[in-house]
Amino acid sequence: MEKGKNQIWQAYQKEIADDNYYFARSCIRQNFFPAAEDLFLKIIGQELSRNIYDDARQTTCTGIAYHSGLLPFETTMTIVARQFALMNEAGYENFVCSCVTSFGIYTEVLETWKHFPEKEKEIRETLKRATGMSFEIPKNLVHASDLIFKFRKEIAEKAKYRLTNRQTGKPLKVVDHIGCHYAKIFPEKGIGGAEFPYVLAGLIDEWGGAQVDYPERRHCCGFGFRQYLLKSNRGYSLSNCKKKFDSMHPYQPDLIIANCPGCTFFLDRWQYVIAEMEGKTYGQNGYGIPVLTYEELAGLILGYNPWDMGLQLHQTDVLPFLDKLGVEYNPDEKYQSKQKRELKKTKLTNVL
Repeated sequence: MEKGKNQIWQAYQKEIADDNYYFARSCIRQNFFPAAEDLFLKIIGQELSRNIYDDARQTTCTGIAYHSGLLPFETTMTIVARQFALMNEAGYENFVCSCVTSFGIYTEVLETWKHFPEKEKEIRETLKRATGMSFEIPKNLVHASDLIFKFRKEIAEKAKYRLTNRQTGKPLKVVDHIGCHYAKIFPEKGIGGAEFPYVLAGLIDEWGGAQVDYPERRHCCGFGFRQYLLKSNRGYSLSNCKKKFDSMHPYQPDLIIANCPGCTFFLDRWQYVIAEMEGKTYGQNGYGIPVLTYEELAGLILGYNPWDMGLQLHQTDVLPFLDKLGVEYNPDEKYQSKQKRELKKTKLTNVL
């Protein structure tokens, strides 16, 4: 019976190349949490000694515009084809993207070409006419969180901290939130699929934390592009996050980790909005629940300076989590630039 379970679980795994990656940045990620991608490159390149290439010539994948109904799919496919051409010109064949929407876009394009080869031929001709470029399909396509998952044991061996409460010695309770475009569009392309995604839960388990299972664990954050781009519709996005917060609150989690830049942004920012609107917070002792990305969490347990990682840009304060983890930090440096200039401090809500 155990053998049968292992065989079933094997079907939920994916191939992740061991080295030599072409990195595609995220357009919104660089604006929401601008230090996160450089942190990811540092962890992969320096801590793990893998070869990863950051190409200044790349562009957006068009995901936001495409999913908002502003661009036809043919335009998106041509942009993606150019990204692949840039990868080839740089001498790489393993493609890793920072954004889960990009991951969904690239996967959708490859699946389209697989089932409709005439479309691939059409896009090749379009790209050639427009740019003179040609491309080969990536040998391996993964999301950045897949790499952190793949090397989670190596990171654990180098870690300065474990996901345990320094004062009590008990595992910290962590909520994992998986971006819909990672696990739900093409479930077979994500680790664990849509029902049992393990790409973030595996980090919690390996780094000493405790998973928090709650009723709305797989509920969407509500970003959805179309409903958020129109200001009048943003209540839909807010209500989705509130539903999740209300559901996880009784379990008193210490942290939320996410692998989507949009999800991270909204789970972080909407707590501030709810606190302003209703005077309600979901964390312990009147604070909110800190929200981090997978590489920010990896950076913390490796002992990186939280302010160099840009954690001061999170609107829900991370200090309660840093204190529980036992991270060493200087609070006076929280709002200093790299040149030690004082930056403008965020307006803090009265109850968060």
